[in-house]
Amino acid sequence: MEVLKVSSKSSPNSVAGALAGVIREHGAVEIQTVGAGALNQAIKAVAIARGFVAPMGQDLVCTPAFADIEINGEERTAIRLLVEPRAARHG
Repeated sequence: MEVLKVSSKSSPNSVAGALAGVIREHGAVEIQTVGAGALNQAIKAVAIARGFVAPMGQDLVCTPAFADIEINGEERTAIRLLVEPRAARHG
C-alpha cells in the first residue's frame, strides 16, 4: 500500500489531491504523521479529499493507528491513518 508522509508544513490541498489520486488508482492509502501539527494537516487533507471523491459516489473513512518508526536513528511514535472508501451499506 502506498504511504504518504505528511509534515506540519505540508499543504492540505496538495496532500488531498495526492490522496484522492492514490485512492482512485489503488483503492486505499496510508498517511504517516509524526507530531500534532502533521496530524492536523493530514486530517484537513482527508476532509478535503472527501469532497474530491464524492462526485464518484465514494465516501472516505479514516482508521488511525500508532506505529513505531525510526527517524535519523531515533525511535519515534507515528500515527498512521488508513484512508479508504466506506464499504457499501446493504439493507
